[in-house]
Amino acid sequence: MSVSKGLVAVCAHLLSERGVLDLDAPVARYWPEFAASGKADTTVCDLLAHRAGLPAFSADPAGTPLPGLLDGGSRVRALAAMRPVWQPGSAFLYHALTYGDLVGEVVHRVSGRRIGRLFAEQVAGPLGLDLWIGLPRREEHRFARQSAGPPPTAGRIATAVGNLGLAPDHPLGTALRASAAELARFTDALGRREGRSAGIPAAGGIGNARSLSRLYAALVGHVDGVRLLSPGALDLARTPHTDHLPQPAPLHRLDGPDRSRFGLGFELPRPGEPLLGDGSFGHAGAGGRLGMAHPGSELAVGYVCTAMSWEPSAGPDPRWVPWTAAVREAAGIPAPA
Repeated sequence: MSVSKGLVAVCAHLLSERGVLDLDAPVARYWPEFAASGKADTTVCDLLAHRAGLPAFSADPAGTPLPGLLDGGSRVRALAAMRPVWQPGSAFLYHALTYGDLVGEVVHRVSGRRIGRLFAEQVAGPLGLDLWIGLPRREEHRFARQSAGPPPTAGRIATAVGNLGLAPDHPLGTALRASAAELARFTDALGRREGRSAGIPAAGGIGNARSLSRLYAALVGHVDGVRLLSPGALDLARTPHTDHLPQPAPLHRLDGPDRSRFGLGFELPRPGEPLLGDGSFGHAGAGGRLGMAHPGSELAVGYVCTAMSWEPSAGPDPRWVPWTAAVREAAGIPAPA
């Protein structure tokens, strides 16, 4: 699920550190079609920090049907043509599925490689990871099926969005309904080969906990001689980029101390979700998945599971609370302030 967003972020930062991708540049420098519909000034940083105003692939509240959702070219064309539902850079709100194609297409335009291929060649390969964006057929026999339960119905999604204070025809409300419907369809598709091979970058990563922890370890130190990012590049990736911004109107009234915090592609500690304490970074995924690291202690952790709940939660997955606290204590990492 969304632990995959960390994999995508690593690829973008690799290109940035090599000097071929300017994170402060307009997206349209690398992806000219993206300039349409008021997006000419949207920056790569806006994409990485969930500030782009494009939380869904469709302006229809029903969202994109499954054939289009599993077609990478269709998803990218839809995002290039779409008008943002808030002024990019002025607010932030989680881009559940679109994040991966927004950042992934920039990676593709800069490197000439699709995000799954670049990750396989330049990250997973050198580190020997069992971790893929798009599961190869040869690995199908290793896939452990998840139990997700029935996804939320359209009516339940509409009620949840309405409870946020958004009118049915509000553009943001429409986008959030579409996003939730798209996420439910894709999660269901992960139960079939077509979903696992599609490689939707924001949520389609498949691997194991050992490989996930090994990836994060190579961000904060050397793993068998491989370090993915320099300390300076890592500091840039985990610098807060949303703390100064509200959520888009009218959701800004829901802002509070426990709201999500983002660097450039990674989640940062917050009161309800402290990760590995101050200075740590990582990314959670629906259903309880989690990857994270603490540079000061060079500790990296990966956690995966097969039982997924659709029930919303205001805080971290309850399965995390005991063991993440125990890990911090065992590593001697001070409790977060």
